[in-house]
Amino acid sequence: MSTRPSATRRTVLRGAALTPVAGLGLVACSAGGSGTPATPTAPVALGAEREVPKGGAKLYQDENVVVSRAADGSLKAYSTVCTHGGCPINKLSGTTLICPCHGSRFDATTGKVLQSPATVPLTELSVEVKNGKVVASPEA
Repeated sequence: MSTRPSATRRTVLRGAALTPVAGLGLVACSAGGSGTPATPTAPVALGAEREVPKGGAKLYQDENVVVSRAADGSLKAYSTVCTHGGCPINKLSGTTLICPCHGSRFDATTGKVLQSPATVPLTELSVEVKNGKVVASPEA
């Protein structure tokens, strides 16, 4: 006979209720869930240059990249994997990137943190236009 007390119905139900929630929290904070690297590991064609408005930005969610265009037409690109929890950022409002996991906000034109909990800016990528397409590459 076991000397361990048997689990009560309440204990079993509480454990079952908490298990899925804990698992979801871990998935939401990992960058690896999508299978896409945090930053491009090789040059990646994102889209037509005309898609990025002057003074604005375009989020390329599938590639985890945002590209912005200054008033003078120059382009900048950043990884859109949050530097706080590693979550892929999936929302761009104007030129502000908003992380879905913990609410960090970043400036898509500079990569700088606008709202914590993140404290480290986004990783800058090299960007160029080839044959009318925006191409982002790992930082050289």
